[in-house]
Amino acid sequence: MHQLLNGNKKKLSPEQRKDVLRALNVRFAKNRSRHKDLEWAKVQAKLEANTEKLWSLHEMERTGGEPDVVGHDTKTGEYIFYDCSAESPKGRRSLCYDREALEWRKEHKPKNDAMTMAAAMGIELLTEEQYRELQKLGNFDTKTSSWVKTPYAIRKLGGAFFCDRRYDTVFVYHNGAESYYAARGSRGSLRV
Repeated sequence: MHQLLNGNKKKLSPEQRKDVLRALNVRFAKNRSRHKDLEWAKVQAKLEANTEKLWSLHEMERTGGEPDVVGHDTKTGEYIFYDCSAESPKGRRSLCYDREALEWRKEHKPKNDAMTMAAAMGIELLTEEQYRELQKLGNFDTKTSSWVKTPYAIRKLGGAFFCDRRYDTVFVYHNGAESYYAARGSRGSLRV
């Protein structure tokens, strides 16, 4: 996001491209159970052909998300990445839900909101369904929680949803969209 704030385009230097591809390759090899039938060479080719999406993955990485491939859409040919850090990404915590909630707060405002930050990074917040899919791949957010996309009917009444994993169970909760906590962040998804 710092690159966007400085007015720069969504471009990485050759060294940054190399670094993010290396990190993604290592994570891909280390976590084969997340993508058993997929080949890294095909994923890498798709990434190298889509530099803007590679920039988004770099932003996910930079903010602590540890993005990894979790699926492949055979209809579109897209690879699906989720933030797979054990806990909610450190660089995306202490955020209220969206810009409206941030502007509503009169004092003690957080620095940003989850929806605006995700949009600036070129990613989408996980939905509740995607969050539950993620939890089938491991134990995530056992000490933290993550905002998830909230249905319009709930959001227009001032609420927002977040999820976590406790007692080996995934829980969905509600809170005022303007709330923020040091242990609550957001997880994203990206299709490449």
